[in-house]
Amino acid sequence: MTDRYTLDKGSLSKEILLLLAFLTTDSIDELAQRSPERFAEINWEQFVRLTLHHRVYPFIYPKLSRMQNKLVPALVSERLQREYRRNTVQMLQLSGEMGRIGGELAKSGIRSLFLKGPVLAEDLYGDISLRTSRDLDFLVPMKQLHEAEALLLRLGYVKEEDFESILGDWKWREHHTTFNHQDSKIKVEVHWRLSPGPSTEPDFDELWQHARTSKLMGPEVHYLGREDLFLFLAAHGSRHGWSRLRWLLDIRQLLLQQPDYAALAKLLKRYNYEAAAGQTLILASDLLEAPVDSRLSALADKPKARRLAQLALFYVSRMVNLHNPPLAPEVKRHFKYYQPAILTPWHQFLYVAGFLYPYAADAKTLPLPKPLHVLYFPLRPFLWAWRKVTGAEK
Repeated sequence: MTDRYTLDKGSLSKEILLLLAFLTTDSIDELAQRSPERFAEINWEQFVRLTLHHRVYPFIYPKLSRMQNKLVPALVSERLQREYRRNTVQMLQLSGEMGRIGGELAKSGIRSLFLKGPVLAEDLYGDISLRTSRDLDFLVPMKQLHEAEALLLRLGYVKEEDFESILGDWKWREHHTTFNHQDSKIKVEVHWRLSPGPSTEPDFDELWQHARTSKLMGPEVHYLGREDLFLFLAAHGSRHGWSRLRWLLDIRQLLLQQPDYAALAKLLKRYNYEAAAGQTLILASDLLEAPVDSRLSALADKPKARRLAQLALFYVSRMVNLHNPPLAPEVKRHFKYYQPAILTPWHQFLYVAGFLYPYAADAKTLPLPKPLHVLYFPLRPFLWAWRKVTGAEK
Protein backbone atom coordinates (compact mmCIF):
# COMPACT_ATOMS: atom_id res chain seq x y z
CA MET A 1 0.00 0.00 0.00
CA THR A 2 1.30 3.44 -0.90
CA ASP A 3 0.79 6.67 1.00
CA ARG A 4 -1.56 7.99 -1.66
CA TYR A 5 -4.22 5.54 -0.47
CA THR A 6 -3.92 6.58 3.19
CA LEU A 7 -7.06 8.16 4.66
CA ASP A 8 -7.62 10.23 7.78
CA LYS A 9 -8.63 7.55 10.29
CA GLY A 10 -8.82 9.86 13.30
CA SER A 11 -12.51 9.05 13.75
CA LEU A 12 -11.85 5.31 14.21
CA SER A 13 -11.84 3.96 17.75
CA LYS A 14 -9.13 1.74 19.23
CA GLU A 15 -11.56 -1.15 19.06
CA ILE A 16 -12.24 -0.78 15.33
CA LEU A 17 -8.52 -0.33 14.62
CA LEU A 18 -7.77 -3.55 16.51
CA LEU A 19 -10.53 -5.29 14.57
CA LEU A 20 -8.91 -4.17 11.31
CA ALA A 21 -5.56 -5.49 12.53
CA PHE A 22 -7.15 -8.87 13.33
CA LEU A 23 -8.61 -9.03 9.82
CA THR A 24 -5.25 -8.39 8.12
CA THR A 25 -2.95 -10.58 10.24
CA ASP A 26 -2.45 -14.32 9.91
CA SER A 27 -1.34 -14.69 13.53
CA ILE A 28 -2.79 -12.70 16.42
CA ASP A 29 0.13 -13.89 18.57
CA GLU A 30 2.60 -12.26 16.18
CA LEU A 31 0.48 -9.10 16.19
CA ALA A 32 0.59 -9.06 20.00
CA GLN A 33 4.36 -9.44 19.97
CA ARG A 34 4.86 -6.67 17.41
CA SER A 35 2.29 -4.22 18.80
CA PRO A 36 1.21 -5.06 22.36
CA GLU A 37 0.05 -1.45 22.78
CA ARG A 38 -2.84 -2.18 20.38
CA PHE A 39 -4.41 -4.40 23.07
CA ALA A 40 -4.18 -1.82 25.86
CA GLU A 41 -7.35 -0.22 27.24
CA ILE A 42 -9.63 -2.05 24.82
CA ASN A 43 -13.33 -2.19 25.65
CA TRP A 44 -13.77 -5.86 24.87
CA GLU A 45 -17.57 -5.75 25.03
CA GLN A 46 -17.49 -3.06 22.37
CA PHE A 47 -14.99 -5.11 20.36
CA VAL A 48 -17.36 -8.09 20.35
CA ARG A 49 -20.28 -5.88 19.31
CA LEU A 50 -18.20 -4.55 16.42
CA THR A 51 -17.28 -8.04 15.19
CA LEU A 52 -20.95 -8.99 15.24
CA HIS A 53 -22.16 -5.80 13.57
CA HIS A 54 -19.54 -5.98 10.81
CA ARG A 55 -20.22 -9.73 10.50
CA VAL A 56 -16.57 -10.69 10.44
CA TYR A 57 -16.58 -12.95 13.52
CA PRO A 58 -16.38 -16.22 11.48
CA PHE A 59 -13.21 -14.94 9.85
CA ILE A 60 -11.69 -13.83 13.15
CA TYR A 61 -12.64 -16.70 15.46
CA PRO A 62 -10.34 -19.35 13.86
CA LYS A 63 -7.42 -16.96 14.44
CA LEU A 64 -8.44 -16.47 18.07
CA SER A 65 -8.76 -20.22 18.56
CA ARG A 66 -5.09 -20.64 17.60
CA MET A 67 -3.93 -17.82 19.84
CA GLN A 68 -1.64 -18.64 22.78
CA ASN A 69 -1.23 -15.11 24.12
CA LYS A 70 -3.55 -14.06 26.97
CA LEU A 71 -4.04 -10.45 25.85
CA VAL A 72 -7.54 -11.27 24.56
CA PRO A 73 -9.96 -12.28 27.36
CA ALA A 74 -11.31 -15.81 27.20
CA LEU A 75 -14.88 -14.48 27.25
CA VAL A 76 -14.28 -12.84 23.87
CA SER A 77 -13.14 -16.08 22.28
CA GLU A 78 -15.97 -18.04 23.90
CA ARG A 79 -18.63 -15.64 22.62
CA LEU A 80 -17.25 -15.66 19.10
CA GLN A 81 -16.98 -19.44 19.23
CA ARG A 82 -20.73 -19.71 19.89
CA GLU A 83 -21.49 -17.33 17.03
CA TYR A 84 -19.07 -19.17 14.75
CA ARG A 85 -20.74 -22.53 15.42
CA ARG A 86 -24.22 -21.07 14.96
CA ASN A 87 -23.15 -19.49 11.68
CA THR A 88 -21.65 -22.76 10.42
CA VAL A 89 -24.95 -24.55 10.96
CA GLN A 90 -26.82 -21.75 9.21
CA MET A 91 -24.44 -21.78 6.25
CA LEU A 92 -24.86 -25.53 5.86
CA GLN A 93 -28.62 -25.06 5.83
CA LEU A 94 -28.36 -22.28 3.26
CA SER A 95 -26.02 -24.39 1.12
CA GLY A 96 -28.54 -27.20 0.98
CA GLU A 97 -31.35 -24.82 0.08
CA MET A 98 -29.21 -23.09 -2.55
CA GLY A 99 -28.59 -26.43 -4.22
CA ARG A 100 -32.30 -27.29 -4.07
CA ILE A 101 -33.44 -23.96 -5.54
CA GLY A 102 -30.72 -24.01 -8.19
CA GLY A 103 -31.78 -27.49 -9.23
CA GLU A 104 -35.47 -26.59 -9.39
CA LEU A 105 -34.74 -23.46 -11.42
CA ALA A 106 -32.64 -25.46 -13.87
CA LYS A 107 -35.35 -28.14 -14.24
CA SER A 108 -37.84 -25.40 -15.05
CA GLY A 109 -35.55 -23.92 -17.69
CA ILE A 110 -34.96 -20.73 -15.69
CA ARG A 111 -31.42 -19.38 -15.87
CA SER A 112 -30.18 -18.01 -12.54
CA LEU A 113 -27.06 -16.46 -11.06
CA PHE A 114 -26.55 -16.59 -7.30
CA LEU A 115 -25.10 -13.30 -6.11
CA LYS A 116 -24.04 -13.92 -2.51
CA GLY A 117 -24.53 -16.56 0.16
CA PRO A 118 -22.57 -19.83 0.54
CA VAL A 119 -21.38 -19.83 -3.07
CA LEU A 120 -19.56 -16.56 -2.39
CA ALA A 121 -18.08 -17.91 0.85
CA GLU A 122 -16.84 -20.98 -0.99
CA ASP A 123 -15.27 -18.96 -3.79
CA LEU A 124 -13.69 -16.12 -1.78
CA TYR A 125 -12.75 -17.88 1.46
CA GLY A 126 -12.52 -21.55 0.48
CA ASP A 127 -14.75 -22.47 3.43
CA ILE A 128 -18.43 -21.65 3.87
CA SER A 129 -17.99 -21.31 7.64
CA LEU A 130 -15.70 -18.26 7.28
CA ARG A 131 -18.42 -15.88 6.01
CA THR A 132 -21.91 -15.02 7.20
CA SER A 133 -25.08 -14.99 5.11
CA ARG A 134 -28.57 -14.15 6.24
CA ASP A 135 -30.38 -15.06 3.02
CA LEU A 136 -30.03 -16.26 -0.56
CA ASP A 137 -29.94 -13.85 -3.50
CA PHE A 138 -30.22 -14.87 -7.12
CA LEU A 139 -30.67 -13.01 -10.38
CA VAL A 140 -32.95 -14.10 -13.22
CA PRO A 141 -33.77 -12.56 -16.61
CA MET A 142 -36.66 -10.11 -16.38
CA LYS A 143 -38.71 -12.21 -18.81
CA GLN A 144 -38.46 -15.21 -16.43
CA LEU A 145 -39.11 -13.28 -13.21
CA HIS A 146 -42.72 -14.35 -12.82
CA GLU A 147 -41.78 -17.99 -13.49
CA ALA A 148 -39.11 -17.83 -10.77
CA GLU A 149 -41.56 -16.27 -8.30
CA ALA A 150 -44.16 -18.94 -9.06
CA LEU A 151 -41.53 -21.65 -8.50
CA LEU A 152 -40.66 -20.25 -5.05
CA LEU A 153 -44.35 -20.27 -4.14
CA ARG A 154 -44.51 -23.96 -5.10
CA LEU A 155 -41.47 -24.62 -2.89
CA GLY A 156 -43.31 -23.23 0.13
CA TYR A 157 -42.07 -19.64 0.09
CA VAL A 158 -44.35 -16.68 0.78
CA LYS A 159 -43.88 -13.33 -0.90
CA GLU A 160 -43.12 -10.65 1.66
CA GLU A 161 -44.94 -7.83 -0.10
CA ASP A 162 -46.01 -6.51 -3.47
CA PHE A 163 -44.68 -3.16 -4.60
CA GLU A 164 -47.09 -0.27 -4.94
CA SER A 165 -46.34 0.64 -8.52
CA ILE A 166 -47.61 2.70 -11.42
CA LEU A 167 -46.60 2.71 -15.07
CA GLY A 168 -44.10 -0.09 -14.41
CA ASP A 169 -41.81 2.04 -12.25
CA TRP A 170 -40.97 -0.98 -10.06
CA LYS A 171 -38.81 -2.36 -12.86
CA TRP A 172 -36.18 0.36 -12.32
CA ARG A 173 -36.95 1.87 -8.90
CA GLU A 174 -36.55 -1.56 -7.27
CA HIS A 175 -34.21 -4.44 -8.04
CA HIS A 176 -35.43 -7.43 -6.05
CA THR A 177 -38.40 -8.91 -4.25
CA THR A 178 -38.30 -10.94 -1.04
CA PHE A 179 -39.70 -14.37 -0.13
CA ASN A 180 -39.71 -16.14 3.24
CA HIS A 181 -40.12 -19.86 3.95
CA GLN A 182 -42.47 -20.32 6.89
CA ASP A 183 -40.94 -23.64 8.02
CA SER A 184 -37.20 -23.24 7.43
CA LYS A 185 -37.28 -19.43 8.05
CA ILE A 186 -34.94 -18.96 5.08
CA LYS A 187 -35.23 -15.67 3.23
CA VAL A 188 -34.70 -15.48 -0.53
CA GLU A 189 -34.34 -12.36 -2.65
CA VAL A 190 -35.10 -12.67 -6.36
CA HIS A 191 -33.29 -10.01 -8.40
CA TRP A 192 -34.02 -8.77 -11.88
CA ARG A 193 -31.27 -6.12 -11.60
CA LEU A 194 -27.96 -6.04 -9.74
CA SER A 195 -28.72 -2.57 -8.31
CA PRO A 196 -31.72 -0.24 -8.16
CA GLY A 197 -31.98 2.65 -10.60
CA PRO A 198 -30.66 5.00 -11.65
CA SER A 199 -27.76 2.81 -12.69
CA THR A 200 -26.34 1.15 -15.76
CA GLU A 201 -25.17 -2.44 -15.57
CA PRO A 202 -24.53 -5.53 -17.68
CA ASP A 203 -27.68 -7.31 -18.80
CA PHE A 204 -28.34 -10.90 -17.80
CA ASP A 205 -27.08 -12.39 -21.07
CA GLU A 206 -23.73 -10.63 -20.68
CA LEU A 207 -23.40 -11.80 -17.08
CA TRP A 208 -24.34 -15.33 -18.11
CA GLN A 209 -21.49 -15.44 -20.63
CA HIS A 210 -18.98 -14.98 -17.79
CA ALA A 211 -20.80 -17.13 -15.22
CA ARG A 212 -19.03 -19.78 -13.15
CA THR A 213 -20.39 -23.02 -11.68
CA SER A 214 -20.12 -23.95 -8.02
CA LYS A 215 -17.88 -26.93 -7.28
CA LEU A 216 -19.41 -27.44 -3.84
CA MET A 217 -23.12 -27.01 -4.51
CA GLY A 218 -23.39 -28.70 -7.86
CA PRO A 219 -23.45 -27.88 -11.57
CA GLU A 220 -26.85 -26.19 -11.38
CA VAL A 221 -25.64 -23.41 -9.07
CA HIS A 222 -24.15 -20.62 -11.17
CA TYR A 223 -22.63 -17.37 -9.96
CA LEU A 224 -20.93 -14.24 -11.31
CA GLY A 225 -17.57 -14.16 -13.05
CA ARG A 226 -14.79 -12.44 -11.10
CA GLU A 227 -14.92 -9.12 -12.93
CA ASP A 228 -18.73 -8.94 -12.80
CA LEU A 229 -18.57 -9.91 -9.14
CA PHE A 230 -16.22 -7.01 -8.38
CA LEU A 231 -18.60 -4.58 -10.10
CA PHE A 232 -21.56 -5.95 -8.14
CA LEU A 233 -19.77 -5.95 -4.78
CA ALA A 234 -18.37 -2.45 -5.32
CA ALA A 235 -21.79 -1.09 -6.30
CA HIS A 236 -23.50 -2.81 -3.37
CA GLY A 237 -20.92 -1.74 -0.79
CA SER A 238 -20.78 1.84 -2.03
CA ARG A 239 -24.57 2.13 -2.02
CA HIS A 240 -24.60 0.98 1.62
CA GLY A 241 -21.74 3.27 2.63
CA TRP A 242 -19.46 0.28 3.39
CA SER A 243 -21.19 0.21 6.78
CA ARG A 244 -20.15 -3.43 7.25
CA LEU A 245 -16.50 -4.44 6.99
CA ARG A 246 -17.49 -7.86 5.67
CA TRP A 247 -18.20 -6.27 2.29
CA LEU A 248 -14.69 -4.81 2.18
CA LEU A 249 -13.26 -8.15 3.28
CA ASP A 250 -15.02 -9.74 0.30
CA ILE A 251 -13.30 -7.21 -1.96
CA ARG A 252 -9.91 -7.99 -0.42
CA GLN A 253 -10.40 -11.71 -0.93
CA LEU A 254 -11.48 -11.14 -4.52
CA LEU A 255 -8.46 -8.94 -5.29
CA LEU A 256 -6.17 -11.62 -3.87
CA GLN A 257 -7.52 -13.91 -6.61
CA GLN A 258 -6.14 -11.47 -9.20
CA PRO A 259 -9.06 -11.01 -11.59
CA ASP A 260 -8.44 -9.91 -15.17
CA TYR A 261 -7.58 -6.29 -14.34
CA ALA A 262 -7.58 -5.06 -17.93
CA ALA A 263 -11.07 -6.51 -18.52
CA LEU A 264 -12.22 -5.18 -15.16
CA ALA A 265 -11.05 -1.64 -15.94
CA LYS A 266 -12.96 -1.70 -19.24
CA LEU A 267 -16.07 -3.06 -17.53
CA LEU A 268 -16.05 -0.37 -14.83
CA LYS A 269 -15.57 2.39 -17.41
CA ARG A 270 -18.31 1.05 -19.68
CA TYR A 271 -20.92 1.05 -16.91
CA ASN A 272 -19.80 4.23 -15.11
CA TYR A 273 -18.59 2.57 -11.91
CA GLU A 274 -15.12 4.09 -11.90
CA ALA A 275 -15.74 6.41 -8.92
CA ALA A 276 -17.36 3.65 -6.84
CA ALA A 277 -14.53 1.29 -7.78
CA GLY A 278 -11.92 3.88 -6.82
CA GLN A 279 -13.60 4.38 -3.45
CA THR A 280 -13.67 0.60 -3.00
CA LEU A 281 -9.98 0.18 -3.81
CA ILE A 282 -8.89 2.96 -1.46
CA LEU A 283 -10.90 1.58 1.46
CA ALA A 284 -9.85 -2.02 0.86
CA SER A 285 -6.20 -1.01 0.47
CA ASP A 286 -5.96 1.36 3.42
CA LEU A 287 -8.13 -0.52 5.91
CA LEU A 288 -7.46 -4.15 4.93
CA GLU A 289 -4.15 -4.01 3.04
CA ALA A 290 -5.74 -5.32 -0.15
CA PRO A 291 -3.47 -5.30 -3.22
CA VAL A 292 -4.24 -2.67 -5.88
CA ASP A 293 -2.94 -3.56 -9.32
CA SER A 294 -1.28 -0.79 -11.32
CA ARG A 295 -3.95 -1.17 -14.01
CA LEU A 296 -6.56 -0.04 -11.46
CA SER A 297 -4.50 2.49 -9.55
CA ALA A 298 -5.71 5.36 -11.75
CA LEU A 299 -9.22 4.80 -10.39
CA ALA A 300 -8.01 5.15 -6.80
CA ASP A 301 -6.02 8.28 -7.66
CA LYS A 302 -9.09 10.29 -8.65
CA PRO A 303 -10.10 13.06 -6.19
CA LYS A 304 -13.74 11.96 -6.19
CA ALA A 305 -12.75 8.42 -5.23
CA ARG A 306 -10.72 9.71 -2.28
CA ARG A 307 -13.56 12.02 -1.21
CA LEU A 308 -16.08 9.17 -1.33
CA ALA A 309 -13.72 6.90 0.63
CA GLN A 310 -13.32 9.51 3.35
CA LEU A 311 -17.10 9.95 3.49
CA ALA A 312 -17.53 6.19 3.97
CA LEU A 313 -15.32 6.23 7.08
CA PHE A 314 -18.24 7.99 8.78
CA TYR A 315 -20.14 4.68 8.62
CA VAL A 316 -17.15 2.44 9.31
CA SER A 317 -16.58 4.29 12.59
CA ARG A 318 -20.18 3.69 13.69
CA MET A 319 -22.47 0.69 13.98
CA VAL A 320 -25.03 1.82 11.43
CA ASN A 321 -27.60 -0.08 9.40
CA LEU A 322 -28.62 2.46 6.78
CA HIS A 323 -31.68 0.48 5.74
CA ASN A 324 -33.07 -0.09 9.21
CA PRO A 325 -34.74 3.19 10.26
CA PRO A 326 -35.03 5.24 12.31
CA LEU A 327 -31.55 6.62 11.78
CA ALA A 328 -29.78 8.98 14.17
CA PRO A 329 -30.11 12.60 12.96
CA GLU A 330 -26.41 12.96 12.12
CA VAL A 331 -26.47 9.68 10.16
CA LYS A 332 -29.58 10.75 8.27
CA ARG A 333 -28.00 14.09 7.35
CA HIS A 334 -24.77 12.43 6.21
CA PHE A 335 -26.57 9.84 4.08
CA LYS A 336 -28.72 12.54 2.46
CA TYR A 337 -25.47 14.06 1.17
CA TYR A 338 -23.64 10.77 0.57
CA GLN A 339 -26.32 9.06 -1.50
CA PRO A 340 -26.25 11.44 -4.52
CA ALA A 341 -22.49 12.02 -4.10
CA ILE A 342 -21.66 8.46 -5.15
CA LEU A 343 -23.50 8.89 -8.47
CA THR A 344 -21.99 10.14 -11.73
CA PRO A 345 -23.30 13.51 -13.00
CA TRP A 346 -25.52 11.68 -15.51
CA HIS A 347 -26.95 9.40 -12.85
CA GLN A 348 -27.46 12.40 -10.55
CA PHE A 349 -29.55 13.93 -13.34
CA LEU A 350 -31.54 10.70 -13.69
CA TYR A 351 -31.95 10.57 -9.90
CA VAL A 352 -33.52 14.03 -9.89
CA ALA A 353 -35.51 13.34 -13.06
CA GLY A 354 -36.92 10.22 -11.41
CA PHE A 355 -38.80 12.54 -9.06
CA LEU A 356 -40.88 13.65 -12.05
CA TYR A 357 -41.87 10.07 -12.90
CA PRO A 358 -45.26 9.23 -11.32
CA TYR A 359 -45.39 7.38 -8.00
CA ALA A 360 -48.13 5.08 -6.69
CA ALA A 361 -48.99 7.85 -4.20
CA ASP A 362 -50.12 10.03 -7.11
CA ALA A 363 -52.75 7.47 -8.06
CA LYS A 364 -53.97 7.41 -4.45
CA THR A 365 -54.19 11.19 -4.36
CA LEU A 366 -56.14 11.39 -7.64
CA PRO A 367 -57.43 8.02 -8.87
CA LEU A 368 -57.68 7.86 -12.64
CA PRO A 369 -58.66 5.02 -14.99
CA LYS A 370 -55.64 3.03 -16.17
CA PRO A 371 -55.82 4.31 -19.77
CA LEU A 372 -55.39 7.85 -18.38
CA HIS A 373 -52.38 7.09 -16.12
CA VAL A 374 -50.12 8.90 -18.59
CA LEU A 375 -51.69 12.12 -17.29
CA TYR A 376 -49.84 11.63 -14.01
CA PHE A 377 -46.68 12.91 -15.74
CA PRO A 378 -47.91 16.53 -16.07
CA LEU A 379 -49.95 16.25 -12.85
CA ARG A 380 -47.10 14.88 -10.72
CA PRO A 381 -45.70 18.24 -9.40
CA PHE A 382 -49.18 19.45 -8.45
CA LEU A 383 -50.15 16.20 -6.71
CA TRP A 384 -46.87 16.19 -4.78
CA ALA A 385 -47.39 19.82 -3.72
CA TRP A 386 -50.95 19.04 -2.64
CA ARG A 387 -49.76 16.20 -0.40
CA LYS A 388 -47.14 18.50 1.11
CA VAL A 389 -49.67 21.23 1.84
CA THR A 390 -52.28 18.87 3.29
CA GLY A 391 -49.77 16.73 5.20
CA ALA A 392 -50.71 13.59 3.26
CA GLU A 393 -47.05 13.13 2.19
CA LYS A 394 -46.17 12.01 5.73
